Amino acid sequence: MHFVCLLGGSYVQVYSCKGLNAVFDALVINKINLLKLIQKLLYKDKALENAGLLRKGLLFRITLLMCGGASILYIRWRIMGTGPPAFTEVDNPASFADSLFVRAINYNYYYSLNAWLLLCPWWLCFDWSMGCIPLIKSVSDWRIIALAALWFCLIGLICQALCSEDSHKRRILTLGLGFLIIPFLPASNLFFRVGFVVAERVIYLPSIGYCILFTYGFSLLSKQAKKKKILAVAVLGILLINVMRCALRSSQWRSEEQLFRSALSVCPLNAKVHYNVGKNLADKGNQSAAIKYYREAVRLNPKYVHAMNNLGNILKERNELHEAEELLSLAVQIQPDFAAAWMNLGIVQNSLRRFEEAEQSYWTAIKHRKKYPDCYYNLGRLYADLNRHIDALNAWRNATVLKPEHSLAWNNMIILLDNTGNLAQAEAVGREALELIPNDHSLMFSLANVLGKSQKYKESEALFLKAIKANPNAASYHGNLAVLYHRWGNLDLAKKHYEVSLKLDPMAPGTKENYNLLRRKLEQLQKKGSA
Repeated sequence: MHFVCLLGGSYVQVYSCKGLNAVFDALVINKINLLKLIQKLLYKDKALENAGLLRKGLLFRITLLMCGGASILYIRWRIMGTGPPAFTEVDNPASFADSLFVRAINYNYYYSLNAWLLLCPWWLCFDWSMGCIPLIKSVSDWRIIALAALWFCLIGLICQALCSEDSHKRRILTLGLGFLIIPFLPASNLFFRVGFVVAERVIYLPSIGYCILFTYGFSLLSKQAKKKKILAVAVLGILLINVMRCALRSSQWRSEEQLFRSALSVCPLNAKVHYNVGKNLADKGNQSAAIKYYREAVRLNPKYVHAMNNLGNILKERNELHEAEELLSLAVQIQPDFAAAWMNLGIVQNSLRRFEEAEQSYWTAIKHRKKYPDCYYNLGRLYADLNRHIDALNAWRNATVLKPEHSLAWNNMIILLDNTGNLAQAEAVGREALELIPNDHSLMFSLANVLGKSQKYKESEALFLKAIKANPNAASYHGNLAVLYHRWGNLDLAKKHYEVSLKLDPMAPGTKENYNLLRRKLEQLQKKGSA
C-alpha cells in the first residue's frame, strides 16, 4: 500500500508528496539498493531489471506519478498564469545578495535553522522576514558552526544509508533521509527563489523523515544501552516537552495578540512583527501603544510603507497633521503606486486646507487603483467643502456604483441635495439607497428628514421610528422626530421626544431652543383653554 500525504493545499506540497510516494515505493516495496543502482547507472549496466527498476511495476508507477505532477503543474499555470511571483529583498534578502558566496552560505544557514526547529521547536515565529535573521557576510561569523554541524550530520547519515552492510539499516536511513530532504527541496532556493527566509510550514512534511530517523536512532541506542529505563525516561521526557510546547504554541495561535507578541522575543529585529503588534493594538483602540510599535517598525525598516501609512493615519486622527503628511509623502515617494497612502495624504492635505494638492493626491490614488470607492467618497467631501456641488455628487455617485453598500456616500448625497433644496432628487436618492441597504438607520434618518420637509409626515414618522428602534440612543434621531411632530401639530409627542433627546445629549444644538418654543406654545394653549 502506497504512502499518501496531502498536507495543506499548496501545489508544492503535492509535488513533494509525489516524490515521497516514489521513495516509499522504491525503498520499502521494491527494496532497491540505492548504492548498487547508482553504480549500475554510472557504469551503464544494462541489467537494470536486476536492480529493481522494473520489478513489480515500479517504473510504470513512477511514470504515472510524473504525469500526474505535470498535469497539476499545467492546471496551476492555466489558472494562475505562468509568470513568477514578485518577491522583494525584505522577503528573502540572501537571494538578492550580489556575492555567490554570501548567497550560498546564507542558504545553508537557513537549512541549519530549519533542522534546529525540527530538533528543538522552541523559537517559533509567524514571520521570519524583514531582518529577522541578519545575513552572514564573512567566515568569521560564529553562525558558520551551525552549517558545519548540519553537513557533518547529513554526510554521516548519507554514508551510512549508502554504504552500510546492513540492508535493513540502509533502507530505513535512505527512507528517513528521503522523507527529510525531498519535501524541503522546493523551499531550498536551489531551483528558484522563494518568498521567505524560514517558513515553519515547509518542515511539516520533512518532520516525517525526522521522526523516522529519531525512532531508528532510539532503537539502536536501546539495543546497546545497559540502563534502558533511563533511556526510555529520557525519550518520554522529550515527548512530554514537545507535547507541552505544541499545546503552548496552539494557544498562541488562538488570538492575534498572543501570536504577534510571542514573535517579539524570537525576532525583535523583524519590522513586520512590530507592525502587526501595532496594528492589533490600533484595531483595539490603543493608539498610543500602536504608535510606539509602528515607529519601531519604520526604524527597523525605513522603507516600510505600510507601517508609514498606518502611523500617518493615527497621527492624522490625533490632529498631528504635519508629521502625518511627512510620513505619507515619504511612503508615496518610496512606492509611487501606493493608492491608499495617496488617498490618506489627500485627507491630510484637505485638513490642512491645501485643497489643490489634496485633489491631485486623490486623483493619483484613483489612477493607481481604478476601483477605489473610498477615495471617490473623500474626493466628494473635498468638492463639497469647495461648494463644487455637481462634482461632489458625481464623486459620491461613483463611490456607490463601485460599492453599492457605501452608506456614507449615499448619506452625503441625500444631505447635500436636501441642503441645496433639491428635495425630490434627495428623496429619489434616499429611496434608491434604502433598497440597496434596507437596514441602515442613518439612511432612514436622512430620508425621514427629506420626507418631513416635503410634508410627507406619516412616511417620515415611520422611518424616524424605525431608525430609533435600530439606534435608540441617537439624540439627533429623537430631536428631529420631535421637530416633525412639532410641525405636524402632535405637540405632546414632540415634547416627549425633545425631552428624550435632551436627556441623551443636553448640549444638542437647536434642540433646547425648539423645546423652549414648544413649552411656551403649550403654556399659551393651556391659558386659552382655561380662559
